[in-house]
Amino acid sequence: MLDNKIWIEHSGESPLMATAIHAGHKVRHELLPLLALSDAERAHEEDPYTDYLAKVVPTWLVPDHSRFEVDLNRPRDEAVYTSPEMAWGLHLWKEPPGQKLINRSLEEYDDFYAELRHLLDKMVDHFGHIVVFDLHAYNYRRAGPEGPPADPAGNPEVNVGTGTMIDRERCLPIIMRFISDLHAYDFLGRHLDVRENVKFKGRQLAGWIHNNYPDSICVLSVEFKKFYMDEWTGVGDIDQIQAIQDALKSTIPGILEELKRVR
Repeated sequence: MLDNKIWIEHSGESPLMATAIHAGHKVRHELLPLLALSDAERAHEEDPYTDYLAKVVPTWLVPDHSRFEVDLNRPRDEAVYTSPEMAWGLHLWKEPPGQKLINRSLEEYDDFYAELRHLLDKMVDHFGHIVVFDLHAYNYRRAGPEGPPADPAGNPEVNVGTGTMIDRERCLPIIMRFISDLHAYDFLGRHLDVRENVKFKGRQLAGWIHNNYPDSICVLSVEFKKFYMDEWTGVGDIDQIQAIQDALKSTIPGILEELKRVR
């Protein structure tokens, strides 16, 4: 295991856990001179403020390093971006990282998943069944800061990804309760547009958890459209960010109630 962890974590007494694996922005010093991307270009494809949202539950695991160092939501053989095709067509590197640097990033990947397994094993042993919030954010103004936003019909404010579930039927009461309660919340005088599997269905982290804990964990891969911030400058709206965390918090009693029924 590497001496320097790329994540921060906190453990508490609850069957709920959260991750925000694209919230981080740091990059190892040895990689910085090789990167062709500016801080702003990296931040545009990261998920700002989702680390704050993850703290809605007592147990959370949040990387503080960027997906441009190692992407924990990709399969291991795709976790280090080595070509523009792997990263939205971006020109990533002034000079590609050598295999030694790539291997170091993959060690970080392995260490993260080892720590995730350690946390989940403890929680499943203690609670039997748990729910994981896999929190993300997504861009919807890719035409530029002055360009038109993406069509709301295919871009809900909250996309709940459940496509990696092996047994969706087992998790269905939790899914439906989460969507219902999140939509019902009074979000600054209105209701959020919350839909399932419209924009994203979940990826590596959720799939890994479902494959390893098919009978005991339900992962909700929750993608927030970046309506709460300027995705081009990175500036967030504090009131909306707080309201999103409060909306997530409002779903916890219902999820706990549904969890009791499956024990």
